[in-house]
Amino acid sequence: MTHRPIQNIHIIILSFFFLLCSFVVSQLSSNQTSTMIKLSRLLNSSVPSWDVNNEPNPCSWKGVNCSNSLVTRLSLSGFGISSSDFLPVVCQLGSLQSLDVSDNQLRSIPNEFMQSCGGIDGLKLLNFSKNELVSLPTFNGFAGLEVLDFSSNNLNGNINLQFDELVSLKSLNLSKNEFNGFLPINLGKTKALEELVLSGNAFHGEIPKGIADYRNLTLIDLSANNLSGSVPDRIGELSKLEVLILSANNLDGRLPTSLASITTLSRFAANQNKFSGSVPGGITRFLRNLDLSYNKLLGVIPIDLLSHPNLQTVDLSVNMLQGSLPQNMSPNLVRLRLGTNLLIGEIPSATFTSLEKLTYLELDNNSFTGMIPHQLGNCKSLTLLNLAQNKLYGSLPIQLGSLGNLQVMKLQLNKLSGEIPSQFSQLKLLSTMNISWNSLSGSIPSFLSNLTNLANLNLQQNNLSGSIPNSITNTDSLIELQLGGNQLSGTIPMMPPRLQIALNLSSNLFEGPIPSTFARLNGLEVLDLSNNRFSGEIPQFLVQMRTLTQLLLTNNQLSGVVPKFSTWVSVDTTGNPKLINVTAPDTSPEKRRKSVVVPIVIALAAAILAVGVVSIFVLSISRRFYRVKDEHLQLGEDISSPQVIQGNLLTGNGIHRSNIDFTKAMEAVANPLNIELKTRFSTYYKAVMPSGMSYFIKKLNWSDKIFQLGSHHKFDKELEVLGKLSNSNVMTPLAYVLASDSAYLFYEYAPKGTVFDVLHGCLENALDWASRYSIAVGVAQGLAFLHGFTSNPILLLDLSTRNIFLKSLKEPQIGDIELCKVIDPSKSTGSLSTVAGSVGYIPPEYAYTMRVTMAGNVYSFGVILLELLTGKTAVNQGNELAKWVLRNSAQQDKLDHILDFNVSRTSLAVRSQMLTVLKVAVACVSVSPEARPKMKSVLRMLLNAR
Repeated sequence: MTHRPIQNIHIIILSFFFLLCSFVVSQLSSNQTSTMIKLSRLLNSSVPSWDVNNEPNPCSWKGVNCSNSLVTRLSLSGFGISSSDFLPVVCQLGSLQSLDVSDNQLRSIPNEFMQSCGGIDGLKLLNFSKNELVSLPTFNGFAGLEVLDFSSNNLNGNINLQFDELVSLKSLNLSKNEFNGFLPINLGKTKALEELVLSGNAFHGEIPKGIADYRNLTLIDLSANNLSGSVPDRIGELSKLEVLILSANNLDGRLPTSLASITTLSRFAANQNKFSGSVPGGITRFLRNLDLSYNKLLGVIPIDLLSHPNLQTVDLSVNMLQGSLPQNMSPNLVRLRLGTNLLIGEIPSATFTSLEKLTYLELDNNSFTGMIPHQLGNCKSLTLLNLAQNKLYGSLPIQLGSLGNLQVMKLQLNKLSGEIPSQFSQLKLLSTMNISWNSLSGSIPSFLSNLTNLANLNLQQNNLSGSIPNSITNTDSLIELQLGGNQLSGTIPMMPPRLQIALNLSSNLFEGPIPSTFARLNGLEVLDLSNNRFSGEIPQFLVQMRTLTQLLLTNNQLSGVVPKFSTWVSVDTTGNPKLINVTAPDTSPEKRRKSVVVPIVIALAAAILAVGVVSIFVLSISRRFYRVKDEHLQLGEDISSPQVIQGNLLTGNGIHRSNIDFTKAMEAVANPLNIELKTRFSTYYKAVMPSGMSYFIKKLNWSDKIFQLGSHHKFDKELEVLGKLSNSNVMTPLAYVLASDSAYLFYEYAPKGTVFDVLHGCLENALDWASRYSIAVGVAQGLAFLHGFTSNPILLLDLSTRNIFLKSLKEPQIGDIELCKVIDPSKSTGSLSTVAGSVGYIPPEYAYTMRVTMAGNVYSFGVILLELLTGKTAVNQGNELAKWVLRNSAQQDKLDHILDFNVSRTSLAVRSQMLTVLKVAVACVSVSPEARPKMKSVLRMLLNAR
């Protein structure tokens, strides 16, 4: 015990010694210190943490790394720097080894920087990615530079000798720019290059044979360009190559057999090209990942293609492959996609006995016969099973019920029979079940309510009978229910309240009045009750369903007068002889018109007179009540107005700041008569300020748990960033009010409504081609701006014609830009597609990627383009517009039939422009996310279409 104080003193002295050594080591020379102070002054507005007064040691500043009393690394990524003036000063740090200025707003690189930093032999890394650079500098000097990244800028033109002097260059990334011309081949005289990434540009011509001279290459990514011709056979000389990506080009010819000899090659992707011929034998001998989808490959699948033990993913979908499915498969196979080919024969059952790692299996749209192998039940990791559109028959294997990880089951368009097995009740993670267009019998099982994640259920066009089980109301996650084309009857139970995409009960045996319980489906978009025996009047509550876009009541026994629906609702009531449609255009003969109109006029006049008398009586009695109520309102006791917690102005515009009145706005949102639009997540109110100026007030309902309630401070910070955006095609928030259960955002009022209104509503056919083209370009400009936002791309959770507003018929503004910031999809029930977007605009991959992406936004924009080109809605008569166009655009003689004839016929010039824009739209709605162009490229293509 007596030695402890002495030990403590030793510890203290030792700690002090280390601290002193650390302090001495971290101190910079006076020259480097003065250079860092000079940089801090130049960057003060962007990097406030670089403050010598608060922290005298620059080595402790954020993004600064030091070694041996010298600055070796500077990372200024994501600081919002727009001026390049600081760059030459950086070069005064002769010890610098790495400079990262990515994710800023730099538009140029000063010549002084290139000259000064070119002399720093120790500089190994330069990262200028995610800026706004337009001109590529020439590199002289930079003897030690190994890594150079200029990706995600606005660089254009040809590449010649700009990199030829870089004798140590090992990694070059120029992806996501606007380069054109031929692929560069002068990339360092010593040919030391190991990684070459040139994807997402506009390079054209052939892949140069000289690329094989760079014998150290391990990675080549040339995807998403305009390359043509065949792949040079010399590519097989790259003995160190590990990854080769040639996707989304116009390459053709046969795939080089020499690829099979590269023992290091682990990934080869050449999807979205025009390759023909057969799949080379032995190509997967060393591969882990192979993607040759969306080509024109012929012949049979080589017998050993799927058997090599390293193989993990194979995608040969959308080709013209024939023959049967090979029996031998790698036990490490994770993903197998062979959909949309010409494959035949039975699915080999023994194959799936040992595929325990298989996660995705897609064999859809072929001609497979026989029964579904019950051995699929052994694939315990399976999350997606797609055997749709084949010729499979027999009953559903009960063993599929043991697939506890299954999320998507697609078995539609086969010849399956029998009942739905009770074992399917164990599929607790299932979000999509589609067994439509088969010959299933029996009743709808009640256990469906146990599938708590089920979001999309499609059982239409089978032989199901009996009634819908009452337990259906407990399927809380269900957003789409397709039961049309069966033999269902009986009382329709209360439907799940979250139904949004569609409720289809068509072509069954239902009768009686339309159930009043449908009134609670306040998020439903499509209701199809056609071809039944419904009777009675069309209930008024259907008119009040604000999100409804399509109502199909054809061929029933309905009677009475058809109510007046909102202009955006497509209503079909044909085939109901007792229905009277007073709003429909009259095309019948004169006598018949008179015989129908006269009694209607008499009846309406009598009704109006009766209503008038009753109204006078009611008003006289209730006047005192309303006077008392008004007096209470004046005392500020209106319980219907939101309880305001906080209100802030976001805009710096003096006009808006002086006009916005929070009290007046809250009075407006308390009155449902001020509702102008209701979308999936928001309700828009029109609020007239005391000055007479109108604004949109958008209500976000926080009672839905998918909204992030967490911190008001975080919500405030997110909106402040959005409020500072400046783009004429983006609807930015001007102010907000936080209430106890809602958030209210203020926007400029758009007097022309939405693009949906003018395309499909009361202003239908009001848009000529000039207006449609202006809208397309404007939306593309706004979306390209959001995707190119400096700190992080702003992604849109829901992009459709319903949330693109019009200041004029040629001035669009993208709305709902804040949803991805304030909604947490992980809190939603079911899959991401439950919250990500509107039906018809949701990209197919969202069903299983569970992630909002820029490519997904491009898909949604492509659907908007198709609406502008065709005049059709995103979902038309139950069919998605994008899928319909993709089917028809493959045939040149059908292109004219796709276009809106009322517009395309106006002139040959208009028709030519529309066909050019159609090509852009088809590229945007490509099934493969990798094949879709970036918004920057889409905008360029649209501008060139003029």
